[in-house]
Amino acid sequence: MIRKGPPAPHPAPRSSAGGVHSAVRDWGDALVTVLAALCAMGVVAALGLWAAGAADLPGGAFPRVVAAVVLIAAGGSVDVSGQAGGLAGTDAELTLMPLSVTLAGALPAGWTFLRPLRHRAVAGTGELLARFARTAVLWLAGLAALTALARHTFSIVPPDSPVDIIGGLLGATPTVGFRAAVVPTLLFGLAWLLGVLAMALLVSRRAPLPARLLRYQEPVRPAAFAMLLLLLAYVAIGLVVGLVVAATKGHAAETFAVILLGLPNVVWLALGLGIGASWEGRVEGPFGLPMPQVLDAALRGSENTTLDVAALAQHDGRAWWLVPVAAVLLLAAAFAMAVRSPAGTRLWQYALHLGVAFALTMLAVAPVTRVVARLGLSILGIVEIDDLGGQVALHPRLWSAVGLALLWGLVAGPLGALLASRVRRRGEVPTEPGPPPAA
Repeated sequence: MIRKGPPAPHPAPRSSAGGVHSAVRDWGDALVTVLAALCAMGVVAALGLWAAGAADLPGGAFPRVVAAVVLIAAGGSVDVSGQAGGLAGTDAELTLMPLSVTLAGALPAGWTFLRPLRHRAVAGTGELLARFARTAVLWLAGLAALTALARHTFSIVPPDSPVDIIGGLLGATPTVGFRAAVVPTLLFGLAWLLGVLAMALLVSRRAPLPARLLRYQEPVRPAAFAMLLLLLAYVAIGLVVGLVVAATKGHAAETFAVILLGLPNVVWLALGLGIGASWEGRVEGPFGLPMPQVLDAALRGSENTTLDVAALAQHDGRAWWLVPVAAVLLLAAAFAMAVRSPAGTRLWQYALHLGVAFALTMLAVAPVTRVVARLGLSILGIVEIDDLGGQVALHPRLWSAVGLALLWGLVAGPLGALLASRVRRRGEVPTEPGPPPAA
């Protein structure tokens, strides 16, 4: 006779209360990520615009300009337009990315997104996609709210000035306005967020990945971390230099405007110049963006100028230091990559990993240093009023910069590995001293 044992216990169903608590917690994590990014970006943008003098814009435009800068920093699009009546014409364009504001949002967004996963070794694909989706929904809601605020129109001439009086008589008082483009802002802003969160997963050493992706983390994560370290090292050095300049050279407000709005634009440009890359551009007229005086001097003129280390050194001989600084910092990044790489990695693999990573980094960084800013006013299409406008333009020679980055990475990767050869890596087992030889 066969006796039947007690029936196997069924798994306890997940309580509705536990499910609600988990959902609230997950949405709370997503909300923290979005608020951390937007608040950090808003504070940095407001301080930078205040230092640049934007707090004096007429018509209560300051908070609207802050909202527009945050949108642009998050990959959004803001259309700038001018109007001056039927007898006059304006020409306005603005294409730039205030990377200080971008970085201020990207760092807390990545950190807060990964924090709830810090004790996990593996995360399912569905779970990660759900976390991405929740954060994206709230992020789009925040961007939509900012697009409603980021619009304004104001006069570009002071009251009672000759241009204002003539413009009033002719019905040609010049104004300039901006308005956030809703659809491009939401699409590119979503792409920005997903890129930031994906990079956070990529550079983190302990962030969990789906099981099928674990085999790719060894060659990718050390090189990605090294590139993040390189970019942040440039920002840190630029911050120190900027603070020293503000304290000793005067023009503190302008210097802080550069730091708070465009410090990565300047220092990552310096990284490209240091490896031999070049840009083309010009600065014309009194209208301009916050930028170092030496850069303004090198680009000022009516024709496009090739900007490289030699051209910059004509105005300041210290520009030649950009080359050894790039070499030392890239070698330090290669050392960090080698220390984080598993034992047994070969020299040619170090070269390949750092070369590809540095090329991809330059492919991502160089385009966001592009600047196009133009404002012009003409009466009857003939008389150009130059003291109300001007232009700034700066375009990278992208593929030459990418090629040079690849070459530098191929050389620096093995050198960094050789420097790290005495440092114990992950996967290495220290050798125990053997017994003394017999007498």
